[in-house]
Amino acid sequence: MRAYLLKEDFQSLWGCVSPYWAGRFLRHPRGSGDRWCTRTMHSRIEPIKKVARMMRSHRALILNWFHAKGRWSSGAVEGFNSKAKLTTRKAFGFRTCEALKVGLYHTLGDLPEPELTHKSC
Repeated sequence: MRAYLLKEDFQSLWGCVSPYWAGRFLRHPRGSGDRWCTRTMHSRIEPIKKVARMMRSHRALILNWFHAKGRWSSGAVEGFNSKAKLTTRKAFGFRTCEALKVGLYHTLGDLPEPELTHKSC
């Protein structure tokens, strides 16, 4: 039950309207008040404590989302990343990294494929 309540309380982070309030929500235990990371670290639930440690280590990156006011989505980056992974899987077995780079350029840059000298029937 304690883990569920901490998880639900964490959702209020996304309701913060400024980086200042989001930073206070994730405040370090030496800060004042009863903040989420502090309460989580005092719980005896190790997986939730691991999340709190990760949130503390990535605090600046999380606050960047609030500086951008949520206007930027990582959807385009995730799309490029999935295309790159797919191309890398397709290129498995090529002998050189140069062939992989050419494949990535063609896939991510939407470049035309070169004409093949040999055609299979």
